[in-house]
Amino acid sequence: MICSKVPVRAWFATLGLGCLGLVAVGMALQTLLHLAPCPLCIFQRLLYIMIGFVGLLGFVLPAGRLLWSTLAAGLGVLGFGVAAYQTWMQAFPDLAPECGFTDPNAIERLVDWLGMEWPSMFLATGFCTSRDWELLGLSMANWSVLIFAGIVAYAVLLFVRKDRA
Repeated sequence: MICSKVPVRAWFATLGLGCLGLVAVGMALQTLLHLAPCPLCIFQRLLYIMIGFVGLLGFVLPAGRLLWSTLAAGLGVLGFGVAAYQTWMQAFPDLAPECGFTDPNAIERLVDWLGMEWPSMFLATGFCTSRDWELLGLSMANWSVLIFAGIVAYAVLLFVRKDRA
């Protein structure tokens, strides 16, 4: 299989740089289009950053391939769940509890703390049910569902590779 000929380090570098690139694109869209990210958007951004760093760790330490791919898959599954929940909130805004209008959960508390520490990266000022930006009819949350699913599949491929280096 041609995928097995690609070095593990290249796979991890692609994962890491791809996720960090997604964060950069998200930041650019936020700035250029004056978008207001919600707490779930910010949490997904944090997950992309974490997966990006896991990918870079896999690049630096490829011998830990099983650990890094498992971490990336786990974070990807978490991101998929958060993005799917936000997608549901956007599809049924009347049924969804709006972020910020209920007692803050662990994600909202983490995002609030991060927003105070690094506002330009993590300040959440938007509503989770709003679809302020769309591409090909899909909101950013919809795209995140697809991307996180792709990350999970990618991490599984990394995990099941035949080579051990």
